[in-house]
Amino acid sequence: MEAKAQARFVRVTPQKARRVVDVVRGKRTEEAVTALRFAPQAAAETVRKVVESAVANARVKADQASEAFDEGNLVILEAYVDEGPTLKRFRQRAKGQAAQILKRTSHITVVVGEAATTGAAKAATTKGRTR
Repeated sequence: MEAKAQARFVRVTPQKARRVVDVVRGKRTEEAVTALRFAPQAAAETVRKVVESAVANARVKADQASEAFDEGNLVILEAYVDEGPTLKRFRQRAKGQAAQILKRTSHITVVVGEAATTGAAKAATTKGRTR
């Protein structure tokens, strides 16, 4: 059973959020939450909340389908950051001029699901790494 959670219009640049998301992609949800809890990046708190929300969504879906739910089997299947709308602001400069400031936003999406037990599926989630 898969479950999805999104955080939209988050006031962090997509580039900085992708650094955090790349750390937890493919990990078990318990490991990911622990890693995000102690990560120094500002985006880590938002990503952690999205992961926890996806786990809660999986629990609700399992309850509705009357299936057994084991949080230990959940893995982050997909995690990605899309660019949201950019807020445009202006700052004063010399000689009466103005410079544009771009305040970027992100849409963070996390999909969790049951861990695959086969070696081929596990190898597919490592993105070409062999260790």
